[in-house]
Amino acid sequence: MKFTEYVSFYKPKINDAIALIYNRQLKEVKISFLKAYYSELRDYFLAGGKRIRPLLCIATYNAFSEKQNDDIIFPSVGVEFLHNATLIHDDIIDKDNFRRGKPAFHYRFRQFYLENRLKKIAAEDYGNSIGIIGGDSAFFLGIEAFFFNNFDNNLNLRAIQYYEHAFREIANGVLIEIDMVNKKNLKMEDYIHMVSLKTGALLEKSILIGANYAKVEEKYKSYLSIYGKNLGIIFQIIDDILGTFGDETTTGKPIDGDIRESKKTCLLIKANNTLKDNDKIRLNELLESINMTQEEVQEVRELFLKADVINRSKKLADIYYKEAKVALEKLKPVIQNSELEFYENLLKFVLERKF
Repeated sequence: MKFTEYVSFYKPKINDAIALIYNRQLKEVKISFLKAYYSELRDYFLAGGKRIRPLLCIATYNAFSEKQNDDIIFPSVGVEFLHNATLIHDDIIDKDNFRRGKPAFHYRFRQFYLENRLKKIAAEDYGNSIGIIGGDSAFFLGIEAFFFNNFDNNLNLRAIQYYEHAFREIANGVLIEIDMVNKKNLKMEDYIHMVSLKTGALLEKSILIGANYAKVEEKYKSYLSIYGKNLGIIFQIIDDILGTFGDETTTGKPIDGDIRESKKTCLLIKANNTLKDNDKIRLNELLESINMTQEEVQEVRELFLKADVINRSKKLADIYYKEAKVALEKLKPVIQNSELEFYENLLKFVLERKF
């Protein structure tokens, strides 16, 4: 089954499971502000998203199961809660007010503050405070997916362990990324290590949670891990390209944020390791600017193009693409053909995506 077909079939069911968790929470709270808070969090979750992580969990369960059923759908949404928890916090860290072309969660509550004419605290601080708690709430609500399902408790406990490992690795990846902003002469190996934690960890653990529920033999999990981690690395490399050279109307995100924040993206590291003398000095002068003008942002883009960073980054992504394909070949004899098609199709989609 192609990735797009999987999305069409399972995404409505995934969204229903997400809504069920939030609706259960809304029934438990009595205070009007808490009802508004959880309603806004639910609407944020359901506003968009490709649902790649729960789809990977479902596909892996189906890949190793002779009889497929919908039992896996509810526990699969746990990873989507964790994913959105990290997005909420990321938008605060990155000072991004929009996500998927719509208001970020913290920005929604900044607007809530202004609309309700609240006082005593600045609107930005209010929005950020609620956003931090929103990310925490999403993380803890995600664990409910592993409590209320039809699987054995031992399998659920193991799924929670994967969930916790993913959260810890994501946090470490983000910490490394923040620390890298002030470092120079970084190697591509430093970047790969960071994104394998920040982005690859949750994709890998989404797959392993599905494998856990399907009771997959340990010897096959290593190939699943290679596929998941590499998928995450490819995803982040392409994300870096789109974050500077993408179409804002398609991606729903600004294309100057990474440059203004001097993020150590794949593009920047490639440029720093490719540009010569004066160009390299000028690039770093621009990136040290506190309040970069639009003209300076464009100059950075032009230096990136001079270093041929788009093609160089795509070639790097292709290395991890081929490694993931080799892992799939090892799995080919033991997984269902429909899910093999899904894995291959998703890998190609991530490599070639425009949004």
